[in-house]
Amino acid sequence: MANRCNLTAELIDYIETDILPRYEAFDKAHDRTHALTVISQSLKLAQYYDVNVAMVYTIAAFHDTGLTEGREQHHTASASIVRGDKRLKALFTVDEIEIMADAVEDHRASNSNPPRTIYGKIVAEADRIIDSHTIMTRTIQYGQANYPALTKEEHIERAVAHIKEKYGKGGYLKLWIPESDNAKNLQKFRTLIGNEEVLRKGLADIYDKETD
Repeated sequence: MANRCNLTAELIDYIETDILPRYEAFDKAHDRTHALTVISQSLKLAQYYDVNVAMVYTIAAFHDTGLTEGREQHHTASASIVRGDKRLKALFTVDEIEIMADAVEDHRASNSNPPRTIYGKIVAEADRIIDSHTIMTRTIQYGQANYPALTKEEHIERAVAHIKEKYGKGGYLKLWIPESDNAKNLQKFRTLIGNEEVLRKGLADIYDKETD
């Protein structure tokens, strides 16, 4: 599919100078590296659809900025940030900003409803990053940042419960873009999840590495 590759130097400079640095204040599971990965994956998936690439890029860059307001409602806070951003208002139309805000709000994996547009599906899919080591590492990192009083065993218990609830069979994670590698990678990860002894050992090793 053709798409509108209309990324401008002005937009890129704004994202790199003013938006991506915000991620440096977040936990390791949602840091600048994560934001760059979601941007990269979003642009990769965008090539299969008739979409505005500048919008895809912007949605991916803004998707977790609302973490400044806490994890629970970060998706709605991120959408509010998009709607209120003065520079974006100079670069996009009102309708485009609303589409981007909706997509940012819809990216969260625990949302009960599917993303409202292809833009939301792209960033939601890009945010999944189905790689067993990455998921396990980010889960431990998030726990260490947000539950510092937990013991090592309690961190592992929390991580196992979260991984099963989200990625296990019947888990709440939903995939939206058939062109991504997430579906086959999820099946591989579920094989690991099914071997809890190996899963716990992997999480323990990551915990030790992250606390060195």
